[in-house]
Amino acid sequence: MPVPTEPPAPPLPDSWTKLRAELDLWAASGRGATFWWRDDDAVAPSPALDRLLSLAARHRRWVALAVIPAGAEPALAVRLAGTPAVVIQHGWAHRSHAPAGEKNAELGDHRPAEAALAELVAGRKRLQALFGDRFRPVLAPPWNRIGPRVRARLGEAGLTVLSGFGARDAAPGPAQLNTHADPIDWRGGHGFAGIDRTLAPILRHLADRRGGAADPGEPTGLLTHHLAHDDEGWIFLDGLLSVLSRHPAVAWPDPDSLFGART
Repeated sequence: MPVPTEPPAPPLPDSWTKLRAELDLWAASGRGATFWWRDDDAVAPSPALDRLLSLAARHRRWVALAVIPAGAEPALAVRLAGTPAVVIQHGWAHRSHAPAGEKNAELGDHRPAEAALAELVAGRKRLQALFGDRFRPVLAPPWNRIGPRVRARLGEAGLTVLSGFGARDAAPGPAQLNTHADPIDWRGGHGFAGIDRTLAPILRHLADRRGGAADPGEPTGLLTHHLAHDDEGWIFLDGLLSVLSRHPAVAWPDPDSLFGART
């Protein structure tokens, strides 16, 4: 007699299916799964920036461009006219002051806080002059690193919100609006990190918010770098925005509600 065999196991759900299922749980509970989008390192118009802004417009989503003040060109302000983009501050010059052997950090506690704060003030004033009311007083530290002493005094630089990467914490300083997922594999060649790897922190943050392990009111943040994406990364981003734009549970708060009043 033939030996009975076990039926094949059903295929595991892919990450896109898991994302839709998670959003369905939000919809079933009558809650809105809030998202926002930050893109780093803007200084000038470029084909990559055109692609980013086209994607944002097609999916009717705004994006917060973290602009490096020292390198920002007036042409960037011209290019952003009529686009769904706001401008936030990306440090001063995106230059590390960390000692050799330590992780890059422009705003670490490796030098007097007064020096870092003076640069941030100069950067804020430059962005305000270039971008007017498109600028919001939000700091995205280069490399998402900032020293505790500088962070605690950010209000002195006129910056009211800090945007880093990962879970929010209770350290002294301004309000936090963090990002949680980055599609670039920075340690493995700077290509696309893959669908599963990029969606995993989004799924985890959404589940933690829904279950109370993370602040339910903290928007899930997407971090991109338009100058560094490969074609696979752009295709993924288009797919993610498509899912988020179509699902009824997803809410995309406006900049004023996230960042506060314009300067």
